[in-house]
Amino acid sequence: MSKVSSRHFGEIELNHGRDHNFAATHELAGHPLELDLNVNAHDHFDKAALHKVDYRLRFLPEVVDQVREMIAEELDQEGSSPQEYLRFHCNALKPEHLRQVFGVEDKSQLTNQVFLKALKLGHVGIYPGQPERYFVLDFTLGAHFTDEVLVASTDEDGVVDDEILWES
Repeated sequence: MSKVSSRHFGEIELNHGRDHNFAATHELAGHPLELDLNVNAHDHFDKAALHKVDYRLRFLPEVVDQVREMIAEELDQEGSSPQEYLRFHCNALKPEHLRQVFGVEDKSQLTNQVFLKALKLGHVGIYPGQPERYFVLDFTLGAHFTDEVLVASTDEDGVVDDEILWES
């Protein structure tokens, strides 16, 4: 068994032939972010693959900005996941949630821009054995408010998939 060092996950020992899940906390734009590295028993995962994960994570801020732009565009598209997520979560808001989650006092102040500001990246699942769904990014309004997320994914080259999903 060999130990491999990762900037984000520290020293990890790979035992090939078994499933592995490595968790880490990372800070992105001043906010804590959960990272989960998921390696299946049949994945080819070695030192080079781990270094690729670390390398790709360097570009996470740019990926997040790109996803946020996509969400902003889709908020104006009828029936899109971001628009439906916004409508669902803002339909019957209590006054304390307006303040806690969105930082506004009145529902009339709840604009797309306010919603986007409140939407945070809370979790990134990393699947090095799945080149088409390498990073899975979960955006949330906060676990204290909802357990539902808007999900975007990238391939192993950091190209964002053009579909944003709403998941529980």
